[in-house]
Amino acid sequence: MKKWAMIGTWRMALEGIQEGLDMLSKGETSGDAVETAIRMTEDNPYYKSVGFGGLPNENCEVELDGAWMDGDTLAVGAVASIKDFANPVSIARRLSKERFNSFMVGKGAEDFAHKEGFERKNMLTPRAKRMWELKVQEIKEKNLLSPYDGHDTVCILGVDNKGSVVSGTSTSGLFMKRSGRVGDSPVSGSGFYADSEIGAAAATGLGEDIMKGCLSYEVVKLMESGLSPQEAAEKAVTDFTRKLRRKYGKAGAISVVALNNKGEYGVGTNVEFSYVAGGEGEEAKVYIANWVDEKVVIELASKEWLDKYEKRIKTPIEELK
Repeated sequence: MKKWAMIGTWRMALEGIQEGLDMLSKGETSGDAVETAIRMTEDNPYYKSVGFGGLPNENCEVELDGAWMDGDTLAVGAVASIKDFANPVSIARRLSKERFNSFMVGKGAEDFAHKEGFERKNMLTPRAKRMWELKVQEIKEKNLLSPYDGHDTVCILGVDNKGSVVSGTSTSGLFMKRSGRVGDSPVSGSGFYADSEIGAAAATGLGEDIMKGCLSYEVVKLMESGLSPQEAAEKAVTDFTRKLRRKYGKAGAISVVALNNKGEYGVGTNVEFSYVAGGEGEEAKVYIANWVDEKVVIELASKEWLDKYEKRIKTPIEELK
C-alpha cells in the first residue's frame, strides 16, 4: 500500500487538512478527503480569498472559481465566475464526471449547479463588504490606478493508501478584480494538475503570470523525469520567475505545492509563503517558505506567527481600517 499524505496552500488549509488526514487514516479516498478539506476552507467566513467571506470584485460581487482533477482518470471539472453557490469545488468535482461540458462559467455554471441541487447562498459577508468599502475609499483618497490586492487560492493535493492522487482548487480571485476576470485556478495545467502515475501540483499567486507558464503541469512532468516534489516545485518556480523577468520585465507572486504518489511533498515559491502538510505518521503542520538567493528556505511556523495570523484574520469589523 502507498503512503497517504496531503499538502495545501496557506495557513487557511490547516483545519481542512487535519480533517482530511483523519479520513485518509481510516482508509477513505483522497477524493473525499480533498473535497472535505477544501469545503471546510470555503465555508470559513474568516478566509477572505475563498468561498463564503471571499473578497468581492469591483462591483462588490463575489465571483468564485474552482477546479478538480482525478489523477486516476485525468478527469477534469471546473467552474469560473460563479455567484451565489457555497462550494465551487464540489460543483467542479461533479462536472469532472461529465464527458463534455466539464468546464462551465458564469450563468451556465450557476444553472448547472441549481439543476444538480447544490446549495444557493449569498456569499458576500458583512466583513467582506466592509473591506470592499474601505478599499473603494482608499482608491478615491489615494487616486490609485490599480486597486488589486490579494489573490490567495486554496489548493489541496492528496494521495490515499491506494496511490490515487487528486488535485483541487478554490478561490474568489483578485480582490477588486474586473467582473468576469478569471485567473489560473480553474485552468488545467496552470492552476492544477494530477496524474496518479506520478503525482500532483497546484499553484497560487498572480494568475495572469502563472498562466504564462502552465506551472502545475510543468511540476508534474519534472517529477516524472525523476525529480522529487521539492526539487520539481522549486525548479519550476525559480526557472519561470527568471524567464518572466527576462521576457516580461517583472514577475508576480508565484507559489506551487507538489505531491507525488509515494506521499512525498514539496513547495516552490518566489515570496514568503505559508503551507500545510502532513501524512501517515505525521500530523498536519504549518510551514513558512521563503525565497532566499533563489533558493527555498523552509521553517516550521512559530507560535507567535500563528497567533498573529489568528488575531489578524479575526479583527472585529468595527476595527477594520
